[in-house]
Amino acid sequence: MKGLYPRLSIIKLCGWFGLSKQAYYQHQSRRIKRAKQEELVLQQVHLLRRDHPKMGVRKLYQELGTFLSSHGIKLGRDGLFDLLSAHNLLIKRRKRSAKTTQSYHHYRKHPNLIQGFEATAPNQLWVSDLTYWRVEEGFYYISLITDAYSRKIVGYHVGESLEVVESLSALKMALSTRKRWERDRTESPEVIKRVQGVQGGEPIGLIHHSDRGIQYCSTKYVKLLEKNGIAISMTQSGDPLDNALAERVNGILKGEYLEELRVSNLRQAKSYLRKKIRLYNAHRPHMSISGLTPDYVYGTGVRVSRKWKNYYRIVP
Repeated sequence: MKGLYPRLSIIKLCGWFGLSKQAYYQHQSRRIKRAKQEELVLQQVHLLRRDHPKMGVRKLYQELGTFLSSHGIKLGRDGLFDLLSAHNLLIKRRKRSAKTTQSYHHYRKHPNLIQGFEATAPNQLWVSDLTYWRVEEGFYYISLITDAYSRKIVGYHVGESLEVVESLSALKMALSTRKRWERDRTESPEVIKRVQGVQGGEPIGLIHHSDRGIQYCSTKYVKLLEKNGIAISMTQSGDPLDNALAERVNGILKGEYLEELRVSNLRQAKSYLRKKIRLYNAHRPHMSISGLTPDYVYGTGVRVSRKWKNYYRIVP
């Protein structure tokens, strides 16, 4: 209004609306304070997204908790959503557009062992999958193995092909990760007891679950699993829900960390992947593990509460 009537005094303009001069200045003060607080929040969001460029609103809100409290800023999750929306900072997801599974082969396809199964500790269930990474000159292919309980990526590898040797490299890394975990758990008998417990009347061992792609059914891959006493489980259809957790991890890694990177060679790709998986494991909170990070849950074996239903469908 002052802009429309520049010659009128603040007192007269306030009088038109039945407001006092003091109320007007208090309102202006609150607006300025709120604008400064929002600018602080946006700066912190940009800081968090420097390492986690595609972190969504829920994760950001959790990570901002201490910052908001220390600055006396009252902002709910819906408020953060509106603020980011107003500044065009919401994340847009892209759909998958390439196929990495070749299930038409002569190798044995193993049954699905995880219907109705839910891991209660680390290293009871690993889920594995392959995904593509679009780069300047075409595609690289990433093999991932994730611990289902902690959501930690325990093994990974990026290569130029879908050959079995690429997936074997990820499996060997996962086995090394488990070996270090077992060595470090010698003073944590409660976690070991849970890993070695029973479910449904059967002893709990480590299960490796994947689709029926030729890499996972190959002789070399199967022999390495059997040599290490790992049970083999595979999906029974092409439905992504049969390996939903692995698909979810693929989406997070590509959508939040890899999508915007410019990669010109395999050496660079390996360096980027190593750094981004370190960020994912050590710093990204997951709502499915009580808002904790995969490294923390994997290392401590702490009991976690799921924020939504189990990924695996129970067949009656």
